[in-house]
Order: sequence, then C-alpha cells, then structure tokens
Amino acid sequence: MAIQWFPGHMTQARKKAAETMALTDVVIEVVDARIPEASCNPMIHELRRHRQRPCLKVLNKADLADPVVTKAWLDFFNKQPGIRAVALSCKKAGDVARVPALCQELAPHRDDTLKPLRMMIMGIPNVGKSTLMNALLKRRVAAVGDEPAVTKSQQRIDLNPRQTIVDTPGMLWPKILHDTDGLMLAASHAVGRNAVIDEDVATFLGEILLRRYPAAIPTRYRLDVAGLDAIGVLEAVARKRGCILKGRGGELDLEKAAMIMLTDYRDGALGRISLETPESRRAMLETARLAAAAAAAALGAKPTAVEAAETDADADAVDADE
Repeated sequence: MAIQWFPGHMTQARKKAAETMALTDVVIEVVDARIPEASCNPMIHELRRHRQRPCLKVLNKADLADPVVTKAWLDFFNKQPGIRAVALSCKKAGDVARVPALCQELAPHRDDTLKPLRMMIMGIPNVGKSTLMNALLKRRVAAVGDEPAVTKSQQRIDLNPRQTIVDTPGMLWPKILHDTDGLMLAASHAVGRNAVIDEDVATFLGEILLRRYPAAIPTRYRLDVAGLDAIGVLEAVARKRGCILKGRGGELDLEKAAMIMLTDYRDGALGRISLETPESRRAMLETARLAAAAAAAALGAKPTAVEAAETDADADAVDADE
C-alpha cells in the first residue's frame, strides 16, 4: 500500500522554510520517538545541509515509545555530525525546559541581546511542534489539534531578550519512497485519513505487535492470539469490541476495529511501542536497495536520479552510525 499525502500548502511552507533557514542558528527538528527515522523529513535535512545549520533532534512522545529502542536511536543520531538528540515529552514542562540550553550549546556564539540565538522548530505533521512552542512560551500561541497539518503558517516570537524562536507548519515530502515508512506515518497519525485505508494500516500495526510486542494485544483486548495472523487479530478485536455492521448479517466492521487499534496505539493504551529500530531500519533499506537493483538489472537500466539521491541520503544516515 503506497501512501502519499502532500497538501498544497506544504509547497509554500517549504519555500518559506528555506528563506527562514538563512536567518536561523539552530534547527529544532521534532520527530516521533516511536518512528524516529521514518518521521524525519529528508527536505529538512537538505535545507539544513545547504545552510550548514546544527540540529537539535527532539524525539518527542518518548513516554509512548519503547525506552530500550529509544536509547538505541539516541546513540544512532548522536553519532551523526551536527546533530544532538534528546528524548522527551513536550507535555512535560521539565523536559521542555531543557531545550533552549541544548540549542545554546550548538551555537555558543549567539548569546546576547545584540546577537540573540535564533531557533526554528521543524518537523512533519502531528509530531508535537506546536505543543513544544506553547510549552516553551508557557502560553498558547500555536494551534494544537488531533489532526495533522493544523499549523499553516510560520510565526516568530521572542522567547526572551537573548533567544527567538520560529514555529513552522508540518511538512511531509512529495514522494514517500518506502511503503513501510508510509504505513508507520499513517499508524502514528502523521498523514490525513483521506490518504490511507485504516484496515491496511491496522493490519501493518498488528504484524509488528505480534512480532515484537506479543503481549500487547492479549493484555489490552483479553484475546488469545495463538495461531492468529494480523488480519485474524483485527477480526478478533472486532468481535471482542462488538464491531458489527448493522443489517449485514453479523458482518464484522473491520474499519471500526482498525480505528480502535490505531487509537489505542496512538494513545499508549497498547503499552510503550516503537515501530522501528536502527536495526530494522537498516534491514528495510538493504531490502529496498536489493529490490531496486534487481528491478534495474531486469530492465537493463540504472535507478533514476531521484531514487539514487534518496538512497544515498538514507545510506549517509546509516554510515554515520557505523
């Protein structure tokens, strides 16, 4: 299932972000701690690299992610040049209070009223950028909502006389290269529902839960999952929660059951779950590389320039960890 979602306002948001980047000292990239690499926008990496700006990578929603996996991701990111990674919850004031000082360490030359530290919050939709902005300012200045892409324009605010901060709209990228990334983004509610089929996303989530967190479904739904595959799990949840289509002879309402599973994952009711690890990411990229090479060989051609560039960008991140 290929998932693509790029509303029109995101094109303008990218252009404006490129302009603001020139006047920025530190980029605060907010990602979802449950899918840290899948929720990294490659366009943000390109803009940062062009301007050579350091990055504080905030793994938000760390309270919902597997702490062991999060530790592995912090090690992964902190080995990359120009990046400092931290795991936190933007809903916790104590966590958020650490952010300005961490940014200051990345740009120590900007530390007075004549040269205030200029920070820029970036990230994909629904990872908590506006929640972070509001928490830093200790007042509501940015709209926050359960649906992705609530913020549509930038706003710059003085944090104090020595620090300014810009909040930016959530940006995805025009083409999500890996289907797995699209499914992880959809499961974590980073794309609009009009771009996904909830049953497919819930089935993908169920496969990961059965493989990596086998106790999650039995604990939450009081189900015996022995011998069940992901579709069987979705059907079992539908029966357990009474998801039946009216007037359809007892037919299961799998869409409703899918939303129950996805909501439980998003809210943390299934436990602390991470959908990807550095190892699973490396394996996914290698599988994609081999598949692309095989397809190119069968056609007697090389991967397209876009595919090659995207593969190189992913490879750079993996190389930085080794």
